[in-house]
Amino acid sequence: MSKITRQGSNPILSSSVEYHNFVYLAGMTADDLSQDITGQTRQVLAKIDAALEANGTDNTRLLQTQIWLKDIRDRDAMNKVWVEWLGDAGRPVRACVEANMADPRHLVEIMVTACR
Repeated sequence: MSKITRQGSNPILSSSVEYHNFVYLAGMTADDLSQDITGQTRQVLAKIDAALEANGTDNTRLLQTQIWLKDIRDRDAMNKVWVEWLGDAGRPVRACVEANMADPRHLVEIMVTACR
């Protein structure tokens, strides 16, 4: 049976799961909720960078992304930060939708799947 590696586990979820060189990250949100969509997006992407690195990969190996925005009108501002972060890396498949957040101060949540 193939090994499943979990990191950052608690009774509800793991922050990441690796299986057969695929890395699944939980949805990431900002820590400083006083920031606007640009600031929160930068925070989330920095957390994703750290989580990917901890799993032996990076944002050049993204396969799929799901993005939830509190207000879909923030999409352009979020996309500006997103495009800068991706650089010349390959683009993952992606969904971006408006959603009610667990904490109304959260403006963005991003979940990614990558490979090693």
